[in-house]
Amino acid sequence: MNLFNRFLVFATFLLIIAGGLVTSTDSGLAVPDWPKSYGMWMPPMVGGVFYEHGHRMVAATVGFLTIILALWLWIKEKRKWVRNLGLIALLAVVLQGVLGGLTVIFLLPTPISVMHATLAQTFFCIITSLALFTSTEWKTDRPKIETSGHPWRLFLATTIAIYCQLILGAWMRHSKAALAIPTFPLAFGRIIPQFTSPEIAIHFAHRVGALVVFSLICATFITVIRSYRSEKKLLIPSTILFCLLFAQIALGGLTVLSGTAVFFATAHVATGALMLATSVVLTLRSYRLFDRKHIVAAGLRPAPTARIVTRSA
Repeated sequence: MNLFNRFLVFATFLLIIAGGLVTSTDSGLAVPDWPKSYGMWMPPMVGGVFYEHGHRMVAATVGFLTIILALWLWIKEKRKWVRNLGLIALLAVVLQGVLGGLTVIFLLPTPISVMHATLAQTFFCIITSLALFTSTEWKTDRPKIETSGHPWRLFLATTIAIYCQLILGAWMRHSKAALAIPTFPLAFGRIIPQFTSPEIAIHFAHRVGALVVFSLICATFITVIRSYRSEKKLLIPSTILFCLLFAQIALGGLTVLSGTAVFFATAHVATGALMLATSVVLTLRSYRLFDRKHIVAAGLRPAPTARIVTRSA
């Protein structure tokens, strides 16, 4: 089951890339009807139809795989909360399909398009979480880390910040504000631009969000390196997240400087999704690993070293 779940994670990531290509190539209305494409299930794959209908094909595949996963979990999984999460994933993918149809029927309204993009990231988080919950790592006995702080709260805050930043990014793309500030890293040669249009405000909010995410990811990485570097389940995802951060900054800058070139804009979307999934894994692992029975009052710094105590699941 876990191998199948991981394949679904990969397929969902491809779906996010396909959705990014639709937006980056401005192909959202290349197919004006739904659920069929020009009245056909398989239209000629030319021009923007390739991206829009290709996106629909990948979405249909992900939907079918999600149905299989939900049924598989319901039949084989003993943990009720995991079965319920599988049903939530199924509901999310159905709702995502409906939102995708509405974006076409109502000619890409910004609110629905942003909800469509947001739900895509939410679904990716759910499927990634299920892949972790069905893994051997989650089912077997695990060590517990005694700590004098609440580092998992920092990791959770980082995840929430990345999620909100992706929503801001979707709002920026779908409101046509991606080039409202065409310079980088400064905004029209200034740190804070003059807000002469709503698009400039939206774009600048995304840049401010990037600074918040940057600060939290750096704090997360430093916390793990200082206090929990011996725990590979935390060190690996935090290191990956830290590396993805700088790749994402570069892609964001190149997206602006290239005039939203398709490759850079799509890679920016895909890397954001990878950052979110990585942060979700880090947060879930930390919540499971830290022994909350030994956590002292909030506000104290994590101990310089972490002591491992073996506990049963």
